[in-house]
Amino acid sequence: MTTVAQHRLIRAGRGSRLPDLVEAWQARELLAQLVRRDLIARYRPTLLGAAWAILQPAAATVVFSLFLGGLVGVPSDGFPYPAFVLLGLLPWGVFGGGLSRAAASLVANAPLVGKASFPRVLLPASAVASSLVDFAFSLPVLALVLLACGVELTSGLLLALVPLLLAGLLAFGMGLLLVALTVRYRDVLHALPALLQLAMFATPVVYPASLVPASHRWLLLLNPMVAVVEGFRCAVLGRAIEAGPLLAAAVTAMAFLVLGLAAFRAAERRAADTL
Repeated sequence: MTTVAQHRLIRAGRGSRLPDLVEAWQARELLAQLVRRDLIARYRPTLLGAAWAILQPAAATVVFSLFLGGLVGVPSDGFPYPAFVLLGLLPWGVFGGGLSRAAASLVANAPLVGKASFPRVLLPASAVASSLVDFAFSLPVLALVLLACGVELTSGLLLALVPLLLAGLLAFGMGLLLVALTVRYRDVLHALPALLQLAMFATPVVYPASLVPASHRWLLLLNPMVAVVEGFRCAVLGRAIEAGPLLAAAVTAMAFLVLGLAAFRAAERRAADTL
């Protein structure tokens, strides 16, 4: 019996149009393979493997709870501080982890970019998708912390998917913009960790938004991750979610996506020569 192998040729786009998202969707099996490869590359060489996706937010929760919740006495809107801070760290982890890996995706995959023809937008997309997988790994820790703190789980938990996906969309759109910069300037990758750390403290991750003085609270509207973190936290804790800020964050995410796709398309044409 003769087996005929079937191959699909994925041609790179021409002109100044945006990356062909239809072509990328047709190659979604490749996206799953890239996510799997990313997870294996990050966790297989380690002693604890994928347990690091659980230990990192858990350790951060302990540290912040001891120093900010215990010693400093940072308020938590009436909820146990460990649960409060973990519900901020998890959506921020999706955003920060996805953004940092998406920004480095072309540089980290330079040999693949130079030798293979495929929708390269899948590289930053897989970086963001792997951060969502990391979130899924951390769900048992979240459940244990909530139960230990006496937080009752409600049906509103499903609503938490909306701000969570918004965090991924923001990371993807902003990551595409940063990819365009990293193709020319590697300095971006060195500066990004510090910028993300500053951005985290400019977002109510380890403190409530109510702690910001009313006269300066309008500044929070400039940061779309404020609505994402607050929306995720409210959904899990069973509090009412303000639709307006989430809608504004969604509009901002779509704007970043359109701008990011255009910038990525321009950088993609020279990536094979400059990486």
